[in-house]
Amino acid sequence: MPKLTVTDRSGNARDLDGETGLSVMEIIRDGGFDELLALCGGSCSCATCHVIVADDWMAKVGPANADEDDLLDSSDNRTAGSRLSCQIQFGPALDGLSVRIAPED
Repeated sequence: MPKLTVTDRSGNARDLDGETGLSVMEIIRDGGFDELLALCGGSCSCATCHVIVADDWMAKVGPANADEDDLLDSSDNRTAGSRLSCQIQFGPALDGLSVRIAPED
């Protein structure tokens, strides 16, 4: 099963098994990370699932779409690696992906 490495706001990293077809948000939520609120449930309407993708993974993950980009603009903590985890579909091509939960706005 592909792995996803998640670092929480305290800097603690944990590997999660990632089911193909789920979003990164769903894997993080199901993995017990309470810091990732995901209030809209994955409909790309709130930005509470903001993560920072590791630099070496950005090319594979790709850029944010227009709606996601607009939501990320509202964050004081946006970086070049910012993505909404609900918009990243997980699968074997992302095995080993590393993300950090963004600071709360």
